Amino acid sequence: MTAAGFLAGALCFSAASIAAEPTITITCPTGARIQAELADTPQKRSRGLMFRERLAPDAGMLFVFEEAGEWSFWMKNTAVALDILWIGPDKRIVYIEENVPLCRQDPCPEYKPGRDALYALELPAGSVKREKLTKGMKLTFDLPK
Repeated sequence: MTAAGFLAGALCFSAASIAAEPTITITCPTGARIQAELADTPQKRSRGLMFRERLAPDAGMLFVFEEAGEWSFWMKNTAVALDILWIGPDKRIVYIEENVPLCRQDPCPEYKPGRDALYALELPAGSVKREKLTKGMKLTFDLPK
């Protein structure tokens, strides 16, 4: 699968499946901590956070790809607005898309970084401003083995 061909559905899972999903802690340079679900398989990345009606302010989803690429996202079936951060292999933010709105048309618009990223982090809209996140900042997290 090519990077350009991948479309991740943003924010999904039912409340029941969320509770069962393991999370990792991502620490921002400001010290804020985010509890992120992992989307580390093609199925989890494809589903993303679709159908989620709300997302806690300190919650998110970290998309983990097998290789760096210009991974595209869309908001199909997503009920909450998001901030999306694309993150390089060095865990530095390479691109930010803020306040991505719900998709109200078909086809949904695509959002992509224009730079290679190994990870993408979806957060509730307003998180980037609240935590003063900018391109080049390094996030801290460890993936499970």
